[in-house]
Amino acid sequence: MTGLNRPARSAWPPVGRTPPDRPSPLASAAEWSAYREPAAPRPHTPAELDALLRLLTRPQARIEIIAVGHSRDPASRNAADALIRAWEGLDRKTVRTVVDWPEQAASWLRSARRFAAGPPDAWVVAAAGRGWAELSRRLRRDTEWAPDRTYGFASLADPRTIAYAGQGTLDGLRGAAADGTTWSVDGNWLTGQVL
Repeated sequence: MTGLNRPARSAWPPVGRTPPDRPSPLASAAEWSAYREPAAPRPHTPAELDALLRLLTRPQARIEIIAVGHSRDPASRNAADALIRAWEGLDRKTVRTVVDWPEQAASWLRSARRFAAGPPDAWVVAAAGRGWAELSRRLRRDTEWAPDRTYGFASLADPRTIAYAGQGTLDGLRGAAADGTTWSVDGNWLTGQVL
C-alpha cells in the first residue's frame, strides 16, 4: 500500500455546480511545490491495456458507453487511441466522446464539462499527472463526474498525483499497471490488486 497521509473519508469537494464566490479549485503554487512533479507517462503495455479492458468488461460493471480523456503527450494519446480501437472492436460498445487537455490551463472548465457530459457508463483516462490532478479537481467540484466510475492507465497510479488532486477527489478511481496488475485509490491511498 502506498500513500501520503491517510485521510478520513470526506464529502469534499462537493459535487455539482459551484457558486461563483467560491475560490478556484486549482492547486496553489504552495501545493505544487510540496512534492516533486508526478512521473511522465510511459508508453502503455499490452498487459496494461488487457487488464484495463478486463476491468471495464466485468459482468458486474455493466459498461457499454465510455468517455475517453487524455493529456496531449504522445504516450497518453497513443494509450487512448489503443483503448478506443479495442473498445469499439467489442460487441455493442460505444465511445461517446474523446476529450484532451493541456498540462497547464487557466481553468480546465471547458475540458471538464465536455468530459463529464452525458454522463457515460464510465470514464477512462490516459494522462500525465499534473494536468489530470487539476482537471479532476475541476471535475469533482463543477460536474457530476464520479471517480468511482473512472478507470485509468498506469500513469495515474502516482501518489503525488493523488495528493495534488486533493483529499477524496480521486476516491474510487481504479486502473491497470504496466505489468497487468490493477490498482485503486482509497481516500488518498493507492492500493494494488483489485481484480
